[in-house]
Amino acid sequence: MSLARGLRKRGHRQLIVCPAGSPLAKRASTDGFELARLGPGGITSLRRRLSSERFDIVHAHDGRAQNIAVLASAGLPLRRVVSRQVAFSPRHPLIHRWKYAKTCHGIIANSESVRRVLLSSGVSGVDIEVIPPGIELPADLPSASMRARARARWGFGADDFVAGHAGAFTHEKGQDVALEAALLLAPKLPRLRLLLAGDGLERSNPRMIELVNQTAGIAVLPGFLDDLTDFYAALDLFIMPSRSEGWGLTALRAMANGLAVIATNVGGLRELVVRGKTGWLISPDSPRELAEGIEDAASDPERWRRYGGNARERAAHFSIERTVERTERFYARLLAACQTAT
Repeated sequence: MSLARGLRKRGHRQLIVCPAGSPLAKRASTDGFELARLGPGGITSLRRRLSSERFDIVHAHDGRAQNIAVLASAGLPLRRVVSRQVAFSPRHPLIHRWKYAKTCHGIIANSESVRRVLLSSGVSGVDIEVIPPGIELPADLPSASMRARARARWGFGADDFVAGHAGAFTHEKGQDVALEAALLLAPKLPRLRLLLAGDGLERSNPRMIELVNQTAGIAVLPGFLDDLTDFYAALDLFIMPSRSEGWGLTALRAMANGLAVIATNVGGLRELVVRGKTGWLISPDSPRELAEGIEDAASDPERWRRYGGNARERAAHFSIERTVERTERFYARLLAACQTAT
């Protein structure tokens, strides 16, 4: 939505294609965007629309959207762009290479790490551009009253040290690592609280259920939060214990809210977090290192506040305006290449 709003300001007409009744459909409609709501027979109707109206670019933002884009636009005189936002190696490299080489004209990798994975997987003959997703920097940090209200929402006291994470509950995100770290810290930091926002299949994993039960009184799992304003306001520290991460947009938003970050040294996170300046970088799949990082932060308030200030300054370098500008230039380059070829 931030990208769409930025492109609209630059005068581009956009049609947002999304599932009917989805959160994206509701947000886009509220913001006055033109919508194509996918339902039964949606691909056929979308193809008719792409055929009868003038569109230059079809931009798919995940793998499923890429499949829809190909079916709806194959053979039409437009350019297909795909955003690649995950940094793990593909399970089926041959299919992966064919899909990217044959079904799109350009790829936007959201970090240099993602670009390297694409190249190492054999993706070639496609224009690949690294464009990190940007954010809209909050004008102000949360006030003391906002912080108090947000903490009260989830039952945290003024003296609690609250570390939090927001993301889909998948194995890659490492919420289990966070809960195991909390168990290690319980004897040392009795005022530690965890706020793990998000939902997903991993929440029903037997090991996850066991960890949630073991950390009752320490961890709060509020589920999916459509608005993360109170979430960030309630935190002292943001944690990102991912096993794999293409970029780390929620970590960037945390930094924009003046929060220091403990993140794993993987994917785009190591491009985002500066060790010893904006936070800590730790090994993936290591509850011990995460626990040590949280303890380190909690024991030195002056340092984690300094890191938080540095983090906000660094987040300003990843503005949505810069993302929009670079995306627009990439679109223009693909269109120019098409005109040259014809």
